[in-house]
Amino acid sequence: MIVVAVVGPTATGKSDLALDLAEALSLPGAPAEIVNADAYQLYRGMDVGTAKVPPAERRGIAHHQLDVLDPLEDASVARYQAAARADLDSIEGRGGRAVVVGGSGLYVRALLDHMDFPGTDARLRAELEQRVEREGRRSLHDELVRLDPEAAASIGPHNTRRIVRALEVIAITGLPYTANLPRQEYVRPAVQIGLDCDRTTLDARVQHRVERMWDAGLVEEVRTLASADQGGTGHGLGTTAARAVGYAELIAWFRGETGEVEARSAVVSNTRRLARKQMGWFGRDPRVRWLDAGSPTLLDDALALVRAADAGTLPAPADAPVRRSLGS
Repeated sequence: MIVVAVVGPTATGKSDLALDLAEALSLPGAPAEIVNADAYQLYRGMDVGTAKVPPAERRGIAHHQLDVLDPLEDASVARYQAAARADLDSIEGRGGRAVVVGGSGLYVRALLDHMDFPGTDARLRAELEQRVEREGRRSLHDELVRLDPEAAASIGPHNTRRIVRALEVIAITGLPYTANLPRQEYVRPAVQIGLDCDRTTLDARVQHRVERMWDAGLVEEVRTLASADQGGTGHGLGTTAARAVGYAELIAWFRGETGEVEARSAVVSNTRRLARKQMGWFGRDPRVRWLDAGSPTLLDDALALVRAADAGTLPAPADAPVRRSLGS
């Protein structure tokens, strides 16, 4: 059964549409189930700041890949890929439909597309880094030019970290670095439905979302999670979790680096910046079918895309309407 993915920038209503689709696509004895593809909703306790749908509002629909990590853990795209693909297999085995929802573009692609994650070799990487110190990064980039000209041209001679990683992957796999890069090719049939809206509307949605989060206890949530770092009894926040928008800004406030008004303003501006970044990511994928997030016929329009995908009549990406893009 074709996987349905609801993607796009934050604050466009992806979770609501995913719930509506899951209800509409459920069959007797084979309900649709939701698979999260938001990197920060993987974390337990990070609820208000990630706009996680509360259990009481999930309409009895099974949700996967929520609350699977402790906030002190660093997230791993490779680990997510394995676990979430296992969820898709289980849902299909039950005869149900999987509805993927999230705005973390890398996680969506890791789940839906051909994407390999070559391992690492600490000793090899250390040797390469030592060579950078001895020979200079230009020497290693020249080596990458010989081994994988396409990768060398893409990375450039100044990005030491990526040069080292490319040479590490080549040594581990015996293949060009570019052979391990993701392809826009689904590992199983899927349709991506993107939610878009004009910049003014999105900015207003973000402002309203932050206001709701503040009222719902975002400050208390972040303070509790971060309290372990201050000698308290909370869970603490690891490197990955502490970077989340809505958390990083409040932690800076708690540390005395800014004030509450400035922190709140930073959450709004950084959420808007995140939305533009997400639109840029998904906007580069021609397979995403864009719908107006504010349309009164949004669910019907989304269901029409799913029916067309099921019937094999969905227009090819080149023939599909282009997205409007934020503010254009």
